[in-house]
Amino acid sequence: MRILPTSLHGVIDYLWGMALLSTPWLFGFTDVPAAKWTAVIFGLGAILYSALTAYELGLIKILPMSLHLILDGLGGIVLAASPFLFGFSDRVYWPHVLFGLFSVAASLVTRMETMLPTGRREPA
Repeated sequence: MRILPTSLHGVIDYLWGMALLSTPWLFGFTDVPAAKWTAVIFGLGAILYSALTAYELGLIKILPMSLHLILDGLGGIVLAASPFLFGFSDRVYWPHVLFGLFSVAASLVTRMETMLPTGRREPA
């Protein structure tokens, strides 16, 4: 059931990326390099591919929304698993798991078509 409009997804993308990027400092795990750099890289990556997505808030509209949602879903799975894959689950794991699961959920509930300025939907 895809209920989330791409315009709202775009807002969430940039906020999600900035929030994830800030988690090492907000939650005090800057001393865990693998955890810190995973959050920084995934946060920056999300902001970058959001800026390149062909949706309302994309700056350079080259990635189709369908590919964006695939990146959200697959990236979310890797991010959620990263504490266990990269060996830092003994120090920190909740931010990575929660941000990752949120990304997967967003990829599953976001509409595939963007809204045109005329108010009509453009197919993905």
